This record gives sequence, structure tokens and C-alpha cells, in this order.
Amino acid sequence: MTASPPGVVSLSRREAALRFLYQRIDYERTVSMPYHQGKLKLARMRELLRRLGDPQESLPIVHVAGTKGKGSTAAMVAAVLTAAGYRTGLFTSPHLVGMEERLAIDGSPCPPDEFVQLVEELAPVVNQMDAEAERSYPTDFGPTFFEVVTAMGFLRFAQRGVQVAVVEVGLGGRLDSTNVCRPRVSVITSISLDHTKQLGKTEEAIAWEKAGIIKRGVPVVSGVTHPGAREVIRAACRRKRSRLVEVEREFHFDYRPPRGLERAPAWGEVDFEYDGPGGARSYQRVRLGLVGRHQGANAAVALATLAQLQAAGWDIPESAIRIGLESLVWPARVEVLARRPVVIIDAAHNVASVEALLRTLEESFSVRKRILIFATTQEKDVAEMLRRLLPAFDHVLLTQYLDNPRAVPLAELCATARAVSGRDWPAFGRPAEAWQAARSLASAEDLICVTGSFFIAAQVRHEVQGAQIALKA
Repeated sequence: MTASPPGVVSLSRREAALRFLYQRIDYERTVSMPYHQGKLKLARMRELLRRLGDPQESLPIVHVAGTKGKGSTAAMVAAVLTAAGYRTGLFTSPHLVGMEERLAIDGSPCPPDEFVQLVEELAPVVNQMDAEAERSYPTDFGPTFFEVVTAMGFLRFAQRGVQVAVVEVGLGGRLDSTNVCRPRVSVITSISLDHTKQLGKTEEAIAWEKAGIIKRGVPVVSGVTHPGAREVIRAACRRKRSRLVEVEREFHFDYRPPRGLERAPAWGEVDFEYDGPGGARSYQRVRLGLVGRHQGANAAVALATLAQLQAAGWDIPESAIRIGLESLVWPARVEVLARRPVVIIDAAHNVASVEALLRTLEESFSVRKRILIFATTQEKDVAEMLRRLLPAFDHVLLTQYLDNPRAVPLAELCATARAVSGRDWPAFGRPAEAWQAARSLASAEDLICVTGSFFIAAQVRHEVQGAQIALKA
């Protein structure tokens, strides 16, 4: 790779960096992800970090797991900490547009030149581990895509001197690559059925996997409401002697949704009451930049998490809380891209998140007609998602996202929709074709919603924004 001037990265160097990453074993782009110690080895992740100087050891970390809401909750915590004056790293996955999004500091993605430099710094270490692993292949292999990107996050945050890093778990918790850190607070946002092939077929089994992030003596904040899952998390906290702060026990919230979002932007509001470690606190009518009752629940978990940092002496004034939560922009979470007609992009990819999306549409949008563009991922409960979605829309357009083998094939999606509803639905081989069809069906008083996965959200979002740019030109 040839060097570029400071602050500038050549396209060829970035392409080479991305090629290096994508040639790794990438479970985000495989049909079925294994989730067992034979494939996901924390020892391999620890060894990679050891060879990089253990950058995670220098970082105060907030570690966030959960079936849904973990990305939004992590973003809320990070936004408030930035508003409070702390230099804050945020590690999330997957990305929507560019991989640099995963390694953000103070709300800004990693600059491309810095991203390439990180890859080039890690490459010799990873190549050496690959060579060592070849001796025992296929029982062992070098660092995976997600392990390398996680290491890049820790390394960037340490090199840039962040004062706190908020780290979102990728999948599960117990065996996730991020689970090598010792955080200041561990967070479990919610438990519902998703990734059941990997994590288990009951809420209790999934809770056990996610409770694997709990560390001895580290406080835990839980937004989990399922009774059996709550008991699993309580038991894990007792074993690890970790203080547990739970929703509906130490903290409560009330959410008021915005109305008329089809006409103009507006804020939902949350009231928050807390009585736990660090003393009682109350916040009223806190505006939320993210829309939906589920985001009110995420905000409550974020506020309870921040209360643990406040109890430990962190200076997080109420003004920072209000600024951070009101100003947060987090794409593909009931994201309104346009009006007249309303265009909503949402990354709902399991039954619980679909239910949250539908409730938000009912509460906050009043439109004449609803149009759905839907594509999703294999190993999801596609039938149950469709049972909820199909009756809620006037028109449904099925498609398949591109360039990823995890997509449900269009013929299979159509067959599932037919089995659920007893009828056929329009189908389009490419997301761009589904978007054009939806646009032709919609009047100014209607709503177009794109959902089913992060991948379809990203691809149609690109189409919508491209059309907007063309209109302005």
C-alpha cells in the first residue's frame, strides 16, 4: 500500500483495507452464524489485543447487550457523555453506509485515512496469527472480521485518548468479541426471541447468554421485563456479586409520543424516576430525538446507566442529559427521510422490533394509506413478522437485499407471505425496483415504510437519498 498525504486517503488504499477485512471470516455475511466456543474464542480475541498492547485496559467502558435497543441505548449514553464534556468513543454494529461508522468519537465516524491506518497497523499482527493458526486448521483459524474490527475500535479509542467508550455487543454476550473488557457498567436492555438458533429458543436461555457480560462486582442495569429472563439476570448478578438496578424496581418511566410526524418534526417526551445507588433523581419532560415508545424504554435504561456513573463521581449535569437525548440522530430507527409522502426507514428485524415499529406508526403518524417495502434475513421468524406487518399496510412490496447470502430469497419470502395471508403479493428482484414501485403508488398524503433488516434499510435509504439529491440538482 502506498502512502497518502496526511488527512487524505487514496481510493486504492481504502479498497485494499476493506478487502483485507472482508476476506476474513465474516459471520455478518454468512447464512448461519455459529455460536459456540469452537468457533468464537475469546482466547483468540484476548491474544489479538495482547499483541496490540491491550488497548481496552486503559478505557473506562460501558458495555451494552440486549435483544433490541442496545444500539440506540448505547448511542444515547454516548451522546449524553459527549454533551457532558467527556471525549466519548462509541463502538456499534452493523454499519449502514461505511464501516467507519462503527468507530465513532463524539458522534463523528472515524475519518477514512485514520481507518486505513488502523487496518494497516493491525494487518501484520493478524497475518502472523493467521500463519500460526494454519498449523491447526480447520479446528482453529485467525481472527475473524468482527474480532479485527472490535480490536480496531479499542485501539482507536485508546490512541485518541477517549475518556469513556460505550461498546455495543455484536451478538449474544457471553462469547461476543467485545466481552474481553472490564466495564464500569454492564447493561442489558431487553430480552425477546431472536437469533434462537444461536442463543436458545426461550427468553431464559437468551438471557443466560446475554448475562455472560456481567463481571464480578461491576454494577448492572437491566431494562428486561420478561419474568423468567429477569430471574436469570438476577441469579447471574448474585453469583457475580454485582449490584443490579432494574426497570420497574429502581427506576420507572412514562413516555408521551409525538403526534403529527407526517407533517413536521416533533419530540416525544419521557419522565424518569430513579431511586437507587447514588441517590434519588427525577427528570421530567425530557425530549427524545428518537421516536417511539420503545425509545422511551431505551432512554430510561440509558438514564439509569448514567446514574451509575454519577454515583461513581462522574459529572453529568441534567443539562447534558437533555441536550444529548434531544439532539441524538440515529439512522434507520423510525427515521423520517422525507415528507409528502412520508418515507420511513427502520431496521426492525425481529418480531419485538416489528411490534414496536407498528405501535410507533399508530401513535405518531396519521396518513391516508400505508405502503410497505419488506426484505429480511434467514434464520429470523419471518412468518410471525409478516403476520403482524401484512394487515397493517394497504400495499406490501416484497424484495430481497443484495450482495449478502443471508438475505431470504425472494421466492421463499413470497411463499411465506402466501402461507401467512392466503394471497400473493407484488415482488421485486431489486430494492431499487421496489422503491420505484412504492413511489408510484404513493400520494402526498401517504406513508412508505421500509423495514426487515439493517441491510434493506441501508440499500433503500441509499436510493431515497440519491433521488433527493437528483431532485435538488
